[in-house]
Amino acid sequence: MPELVFFSGTMDCGKSTLALQIAHNRDARGLQGVIFTRDDRAGEGKLSSRLGLVTEAVEAPRDMDVYGYLVAQLSQGGKADYVIVDEAQFLAPEQIDQLARIVDDLGLDVFAFGITTDFRTKLFPGSQRLIELADRIEQLQVEALCWCGARATHNARTVGGVMVVEGEQVVVGDVNRPAEEIGYEVLCRRHHRRRMTSAAARAGVLSPDVLPVNQA
Repeated sequence: MPELVFFSGTMDCGKSTLALQIAHNRDARGLQGVIFTRDDRAGEGKLSSRLGLVTEAVEAPRDMDVYGYLVAQLSQGGKADYVIVDEAQFLAPEQIDQLARIVDDLGLDVFAFGITTDFRTKLFPGSQRLIELADRIEQLQVEALCWCGARATHNARTVGGVMVVEGEQVVVGDVNRPAEEIGYEVLCRRHHRRRMTSAAARAGVLSPDVLPVNQA
């Protein structure tokens, strides 16, 4: 039976790498897929992994009818055996409904990849709808790590290395950006609550000891 599967996890846990691997495995068996993405770090119409792998994809702006797009392609003689959607958190809820319709009406597997919550720990609307509709939700097993070594569970946005908790929900950025730029970092819950990024932790280590010290 075809399924709508939601692969979720924090940044840096290998979602895009797995999406590329699924596409490779099916292509090697003679199957053809359609890959949708939105706001990928590599630019418009790209699906990229931080490992350096990149493939072409269909950019899915917020007003695109992904079901209608796929039906049009099939009607014109195109072939599709499965669908992959990367950065699925950025899709509108109605587009997630369209993915479910692809599964139910066209009989195709749809593999959606995305992060669940934003830098404020709030659900992305697209991810929320996927949780509501998906036949199966898979938590990726490759664990991203906080700077402290604990399992990273939260995504943090940084500006100049300082964590921020206000602003637009969607601002395209990436990890490993220069400190002065808008970037993202994965943190454990404790350090997300304390707004302690790796830069803040280094600053704390370098700070002078302000506790009173009694001289013997």
